[in-house]
Amino acid sequence: MKVNGNEIDFEQGMTVASLLARMGFVFPLLVIRVNGALVARDAYDRTPLSDNDLVEVVHLMSGG
Repeated sequence: MKVNGNEIDFEQGMTVASLLARMGFVFPLLVIRVNGALVARDAYDRTPLSDNDLVEVVHLMSGG
């Protein structure tokens, strides 16, 4: 599996939520795409991942 272009060891049963926890992503404003499809925040814990998935994690920033 690739996350933001980096190879990550896949674990059976991994979800978006468990991947984020494993990688230490705690920022509250994230956009997650799996194979190009957006994943809703309330679906992180029920969205399974596969070994060949391409995951993008983007931090949203605001400022003024």
